[in-house]
Amino acid sequence: MSLKRYETYKPSCAEWLGDVPSHWTVRRLGYYFAERREKVSDKVFQPLSVTKAGIVPQLETAAKTDDGDNRKRVCRGDFVINSRSDRKGSSGVSALDGSVSLINTVLAPEKEVLGAFVHHLLRSVDFQEEFYRYGKGIVADLWSTNYSEMKNISFPNPPLHEQAAIVAFIDREAAKIDALVEGQRRLIALLKEKRQAVISYAVTNGLDPNAPMKDSGVEWLGKVPAHWRVVPARRLIAAVEQGWSPECEAENAESGQWGVLKAGCVNWGVFRENENKALPKTLEAVASLEVKLGDVLVSRANGSPELVGSTAFVSKSRPLLMLSDKIFRVHTKSLCDSQYFVLLFNSVSIRSQILQTISGAEGLANNLPQASLKAFACVLPPIREQRAIVTSLNQTTPRIDSLVAEAESAIALLQERRAALISAAVTGKIDVRGLAPAAAEAA
Repeated sequence: MSLKRYETYKPSCAEWLGDVPSHWTVRRLGYYFAERREKVSDKVFQPLSVTKAGIVPQLETAAKTDDGDNRKRVCRGDFVINSRSDRKGSSGVSALDGSVSLINTVLAPEKEVLGAFVHHLLRSVDFQEEFYRYGKGIVADLWSTNYSEMKNISFPNPPLHEQAAIVAFIDREAAKIDALVEGQRRLIALLKEKRQAVISYAVTNGLDPNAPMKDSGVEWLGKVPAHWRVVPARRLIAAVEQGWSPECEAENAESGQWGVLKAGCVNWGVFRENENKALPKTLEAVASLEVKLGDVLVSRANGSPELVGSTAFVSKSRPLLMLSDKIFRVHTKSLCDSQYFVLLFNSVSIRSQILQTISGAEGLANNLPQASLKAFACVLPPIREQRAIVTSLNQTTPRIDSLVAEAESAIALLQERRAALISAAVTGKIDVRGLAPAAAEAA
C-alpha cells in the first residue's frame, strides 16, 4: 500500500514525533489529561487487568487484594498504562468502570479528544518508546515512569473529524492484517498437528507397513508391531536430574556469562538456547548443571498445560547454560536411543498421558512429577528400529519445521507492518483523510 503524505508540515519540537502536519496542534499531554489517583477497593470496584490487548476484566481466579483501598479507580473512557517497562505495550482506553493495580497510571481526559484515537496513539510503538524512556529504577527492564514525567510528553492533536478518519483507517487496515495473521496461525497449528501425527504413527507403528501387529494391552494405544514391547518409562530411564532456579537478571545471558534456562526452552520439542536469564555475578554457577550436547530435556512445569512435558534433544547449544528447576535432564539406558525417547515423548500416546496426569493432580497443576514421568506406558522397538525411525523422521520433520518457521516469519512481518501503519497514521506521516474503504484497498 502506498499512501500520500500531507502537503505541508511543521516541526513538533519533539524528537519522537518529528514533523507533524501544519494544521495539527501539539501540546504537552498534561494539557489534555489529568491523573486519576483515587484509591478504591476491588471488592467495590470491578478489578480490571491491563494487558497488551487492552483493558479487560480480571480473571475470577486472580487473587483479590486485602481489605482496604489498594487499587486505582478507572472510569469508562480513561486511558490506563502499566508504568513498568517490562510490561511495555500493556495499556489502552477502558470501556469499563473498575479498578487497577497501583503500578498503573490512569489518565482522565479533560479536553475533547476522541477516545479511539487516544487508544491508538498512546499504544503506538513510537509513543511507548518515548514513555518508557523516562523510566527510573535500578534494573533497566523494571524501570517505572511516573505521571510527573509522562505529562510533559508532546501530544499531537488533529481536528476531531480527522481523528475519526484516522481511527476508521486504522481499524479497517488492522482488521485486514489481523485476518492474515490469524490465517498464518491456523496454518501453524495444522502443521504442528501434522508433525505430531507423523511422529506418533512412526513411534507406534514403525516403518514397515507389512509388520505383524499385536494388541498392546493399552486401550488408547491399540495395536503395535508384534515384536515390540510396551514398558513403563522407568525401564528406559537411567536417571533424572532437576536444575536450580536462583533469582536471575531480567535479560539474556551474554557470551561468556552463565545463564539459567527458562521453562520455554523446550517448547514444542525444539530446544531454544535463547530462552534463558543471566545468572547474577554475585551467585556461583553449578557447573554440573550445565547443558551439554546430546542432553534430553523435559519441561517439568509451565504456565501452559499443553507445554508441560515438552521434550527436546540438545543438538547444539552455547556453553554456560544451566538447567532450571523447571527442567528435567533425562539420561536414557542403552536399550533406548535418546533421540527416539524425545520423539516418543512428543507423540500423541505420551502427550495424552501427560495431560491426564497434570489435570488430575490436585495442587500440582501444570507440574509433571518424576514419579508420573517414570510411570508412562512407552512403546519400545529394538534399538536398530529406533535409530531407523529417528533417521526417517529427521528427514521428514525438518520440512514441516521449515514451513512453520516461514509462517512465523510472515506473522512477525505482518505485525511489524501493522505497528508501523498505526504509528504513521497517528503521528501524521501519512494522510488518510477522505480515504474511502475502496480507495484504501486500491492504494
